[in-house]
Amino acid sequence: MSEALLASEAGTGAQAPAPTSGARQFWRRLRAQRAALVAAAVVALLVLVALAAPLLTAIEGQDPSTYHPDLIDSGRGGVPIGPFGGISAEHWLGVEPQTGRDLFARLVYGARVSLGVALAATLVQVLLGVGIGIAAGLGNRLVDQVLSRATDVIVAMPLMVLSLALMAIVPSGFPRPVLVALVIGLVAWGSTAKIVRAQTITLKELDYVAAARLSGWSTWRIARRELLPGLAAPVITYAALLVPLNITVEAALSFLGVGVKPPTASWGQMLTSADIWYQAAPQYLLLPAGALFVTVLALTVLGDGVRTALDPRAASRLRIGTGEKREGKA
Repeated sequence: MSEALLASEAGTGAQAPAPTSGARQFWRRLRAQRAALVAAAVVALLVLVALAAPLLTAIEGQDPSTYHPDLIDSGRGGVPIGPFGGISAEHWLGVEPQTGRDLFARLVYGARVSLGVALAATLVQVLLGVGIGIAAGLGNRLVDQVLSRATDVIVAMPLMVLSLALMAIVPSGFPRPVLVALVIGLVAWGSTAKIVRAQTITLKELDYVAAARLSGWSTWRIARRELLPGLAAPVITYAALLVPLNITVEAALSFLGVGVKPPTASWGQMLTSADIWYQAAPQYLLLPAGALFVTVLALTVLGDGVRTALDPRAASRLRIGTGEKREGKA
């Protein structure tokens, strides 16, 4: 509630009851959803593996870029020597066809790139979307019209086509993971801006925002002190659902050959060269594909759980832990 509105009510002598902690209610509702907790544990494990990639590969004694030509059968077109794609005590998940690079090392380092690109792209989308959405919602009619039409153009643009065009014109020397994150963020902020604009228009009609205006607060102060707290729930919810989407976009761009380039490992880039080895070395295709599937599924379920915990009145789209019994406990 606005400080201005609180000040006006202080003179009446009425003492408002202490509000219940929103964070405490959120965690209680989230804990009531078992599927969301399992998804959170999976996501935490994936992030831990990505952060600990240098340590894990050091324990294995391998790295993601060293070639092992002695571990592939050149007479058979580069198929790994040994059972199950060359799995051994030195190579826990086998080796890559044709190059002999360690698959475990490339998989865990690929997690760093895929998750890092998705999180960075989501951050760019949220920052641009929130800034433009608030400016459109609080601005005059001309500002709103200009920003809304620009947002409509961005939303209407095909994400993959625009990303491919931007990736093609950037010099090859630019760090590819950073470029992928920037491109995804810069061409996909429109939906976030539309959500924030709609919420801003609703919030600015409330009493505590009107009280802040009557108190002479500037537009920036109203946005920072009054609107941003009210926008936190929808923005966090939408951001949680953007992360798995951005992971798949990064994988698609790398699969098309314009994303992360070798020798940098990413799950999408691994899939690019794995499509011809699914019979001779199936683990080369199944490992990155399985990692992508588990990550996207876990993030999607977690995002839905966060949405339900922030807005308990909304029915879960995945029906995860939102029965009447659990809602009564929340």
